[in-house]
Amino acid sequence: MTYTVEPTTPPDEDRVPFLWQRLQVVEDRVRRTVAARRAVDPDPDDPYRGQYLTPDAVARILDEPGGLGLPALTSADPPPGSVLERLARVFGLSPLDVDLLLIAVAPDLDSRFERLYGYLNDDLTRRRPTAGLALELCGHTGMSSGRFRLSPGAPLLAGGLVEVTEPDRPPLSRVLTVPDRVTGHLLGSSAPDVRLLDVLGADTVDPALDPALVRRAAAAARTGHVHLRAVGGAPEGLAGAALRASGRPPLVLDAAALARRAGDLPELARAAALDARLSGTGVVIGPLDVLPDKPSERAHMLRTLCSALSGNPLFTYGSDGWDPAWAARTPVTLTVGPPSPDQRVSRWRHALEAATDGGQPVEDADVLARSVAAHRLDAGQLRRAADVAGRTAALAGRPVGPDDLRAAVRAQNGAGLARLARRVQPAVGWDDLVLPPQTHRGLRELAVRAHHRDQVLGGWGMRPGGGRGRGVIALLAGESGTGKTMSAEVVAADLGMDLYVVDLSTVVDKYIGETEKNLERIFTEASAINAVLLFDEADAIFGKRSDVKDARDRHANIESAYLLQRMESFDGIAVLTTNLRANLDEAFTRRLDIVADFPMPDTAQRLALWERCLGERLPRADDLDLGFCADRFELAGGSIRACAVTAAYLSAESGTPLTMRQVVSAVAQEYRKLGRLVLDVEFGPYLAQVTGV
Repeated sequence: MTYTVEPTTPPDEDRVPFLWQRLQVVEDRVRRTVAARRAVDPDPDDPYRGQYLTPDAVARILDEPGGLGLPALTSADPPPGSVLERLARVFGLSPLDVDLLLIAVAPDLDSRFERLYGYLNDDLTRRRPTAGLALELCGHTGMSSGRFRLSPGAPLLAGGLVEVTEPDRPPLSRVLTVPDRVTGHLLGSSAPDVRLLDVLGADTVDPALDPALVRRAAAAARTGHVHLRAVGGAPEGLAGAALRASGRPPLVLDAAALARRAGDLPELARAAALDARLSGTGVVIGPLDVLPDKPSERAHMLRTLCSALSGNPLFTYGSDGWDPAWAARTPVTLTVGPPSPDQRVSRWRHALEAATDGGQPVEDADVLARSVAAHRLDAGQLRRAADVAGRTAALAGRPVGPDDLRAAVRAQNGAGLARLARRVQPAVGWDDLVLPPQTHRGLRELAVRAHHRDQVLGGWGMRPGGGRGRGVIALLAGESGTGKTMSAEVVAADLGMDLYVVDLSTVVDKYIGETEKNLERIFTEASAINAVLLFDEADAIFGKRSDVKDARDRHANIESAYLLQRMESFDGIAVLTTNLRANLDEAFTRRLDIVADFPMPDTAQRLALWERCLGERLPRADDLDLGFCADRFELAGGSIRACAVTAAYLSAESGTPLTMRQVVSAVAQEYRKLGRLVLDVEFGPYLAQVTGV
């Protein structure tokens, strides 16, 4: 079939004349404008046009229409309630300061002043007022004390309202300019300084804040600087609420963005201070945890910010306490604890309503909140997760449900832990487990503890003592192949989290102290994300301490002691698996919340495992006897799964349904792999099929 494409643009011979016609219109307009200017110019052929202004030309400029309709400059106070009056009050300006500010900003408000200042400066290229000219227009000379109103420490310059350029010139010849943010403010604009656009954060509204805590934070803000230490809470929402309660909207600065622009930090700090004073806002900076880890760099950044913002209400927040080296004045510190279950529901409801804007149906907010109860999110992560969940459900044409919310929460995890552990996205559930009832109950209890730890350990204070974390740690002990790793995956799936399997090759290091550093990175990253951390073969690093006979024994004991302390303060969810429970130190066992034993499966469990591993889609022959396999072959679940896969390959190769001969051959192969003998007492009538006898 041949398709004909119609041209969507005219050919070149038609397009070029049209282009020239449009250019001719532009040229005609330029000609008319030039002719109009020459008609009123007394000497249009002057060869020095543009290099000077005659007195007559100045008189004509003054007679031109324009201006702002403002009265002449006086030394009287600005009218009460006006922009100038508030500016003078906030920045401590004298009447002379106000006059100097208006002289400096005039070219930005009326272009005629550019030519006039050029004439008065005797240099048409200098179209803004110099310090000497500004003082002269105010009736002062360079010898008067008025010149000190333009010194670096004077209110105009210290507050950032006026800038003095060309520092290489003599003081009175330096040019005065006014930042665009100040000009916009005088004209009624509330838009923030363009230099701050890349570092501005979102103003977080927290609907579940304790009113008493808000009042306390608002009272603390009147003292100047307040640091909010987050212990599982949402300090950014508290900072914004406290500022609004005191009549000041918040100006939020993203600490991560500030860290990326560390070279511009002094300029950004001055711009933020000016913007806050102009708009009457308080400043919120955080989280401080994302600032450079190097103490000197972090201290330099915070000293720069705190020094510039010292005249404004300031909130900083982070998970660490305040270091006195970070600022000349130590702030008031308030601790922000984790939310209660009811507060968490309120936050999710508010975030989902804001994300869906009332257009996308949402299931019961209580149900949704319970589905992610084990997850610990800050305000930004919660807001982004709600937004992603709403968009995901909208694409599928269904109400926002628990699965949408869990997937959105998992998407908030950073990639830091992925460099230290292997990420596994759970694909199994409780129905996939074949375990004794007691082991099953232990795993269920692990999930229950993870779901309700904030209420029990936080709200009810059931783990008192300084430095104690709110983590949940379980030990799964049993022989290889009994389902320990799979059980950890099931628990992660129940919690709606990813599973991260710690690779011991990235942890253990032959150099003293490096293993502890690697473990600290893993624990830190795991605490910052919502995931289940799995230490497979945990006895390799959680072994018993021994008597010190040499330096290696002492180092091994130090490593174990570090792990004991770190587990005590861990805030995440960790699962340890081991084949040799007796090798674990008793001190580790005391710190475990759950210990689940995984015995070898009995006959009934083995039959269920055979059925589950072979599945329903694999065709089966009539002679297949899984009851015989379960009764005779004492295998763990992992070995049964391996036998099922091998038998399936044999069936695929033969092109027939799965036969008993193929299953028995797969079992014999697994026996040889495990180093076990193929005996008549186990294989019975099928022995000849696998031995060829």
